[in-house]
Amino acid sequence: MKKQLSLLLLAVLCLIPRQPQAWGFFGHRLINRLAVFTLPREMIGFYKANIEYMTTYATRPDQRRMVVPGEAARHFLDVDAYGDSAIFKLPRSYADAVARYGEDSLLRHGIVPWHIGAMKAQLTEAFRTHDTDRILRLSADMGHYVADACVPLHTTRNYNGQRTNQRGIHSLWESRLPEVLSGNYDFFVGPAPYLDNPSKAIWAAVGRAHTAVDSVLRMEQELTARFPADRKYGYEARGTQTQRVYSQDFTRAYHASLHGQVERQMRQAVQLVGALWYTSWVDAGQPDLSKLPKTPSEKEQQQLAQEAALAPVLPAGAGHED
Repeated sequence: MKKQLSLLLLAVLCLIPRQPQAWGFFGHRLINRLAVFTLPREMIGFYKANIEYMTTYATRPDQRRMVVPGEAARHFLDVDAYGDSAIFKLPRSYADAVARYGEDSLLRHGIVPWHIGAMKAQLTEAFRTHDTDRILRLSADMGHYVADACVPLHTTRNYNGQRTNQRGIHSLWESRLPEVLSGNYDFFVGPAPYLDNPSKAIWAAVGRAHTAVDSVLRMEQELTARFPADRKYGYEARGTQTQRVYSQDFTRAYHASLHGQVERQMRQAVQLVGALWYTSWVDAGQPDLSKLPKTPSEKEQQQLAQEAALAPVLPAGAGHED
């Protein structure tokens, strides 16, 4: 059985295009794709029939940042903008947060946990009304935001090391490590659990990510002090271009110093994405998904094509004010 699971994971990894963006296009797509396999048999048939949708459109939220007002704020939360112990003190209700801080302030410092909570309610309603297009769209988008919420650098104002002379660390942690090393990660997270309190689970994920910010920054600083520039960086072919990247040696040393932190956060993201999909379905009354259309409607496919044509992709770390 373990050998069969290993072969399945290898097949999944081979199907994900390796493009260095955000969690990486590769990372976001992999997380959504693997989340499908955490679902129970009553759900997995529908999601497997649409697994290419879940995979391809996992990156859609990044693609609309420059064309949808307020989109950028949905990808992060600057926990450190709110003082000590903020993760425990911030209101869980968005209305209460607006009343306390004002919406302009919230949008400036990010709203990812509140937005995921709102999406959970929307996905539950989509299941309840048997709306295939909305189920697919909301599931794919939710996977993106949940993955972002599990990234330490999405929980701090120092999101790209710009405050500590560590520019580029966002791409190193989110994109370079998974791109180089995820083939050896253990993604067998087990079946998606039902969440009695989805909001608590979402905020706990943000809290865990934020506690890792110090080690993310400190370990990179310590390694940089030991690596001369010609060993820290290298050049690799990217299509028809040659690009400067973090070297294989530096990437692997950073992974070792973090003791598998990126792997743990990706595992957490996979399980939480699956859990939120599953919880939304249960809360909707466990509708029979076998009776739904197996593919998005023609109207939805046309909408997706229009969005893809219009929306650019931002580099890693975008969404905060630089």
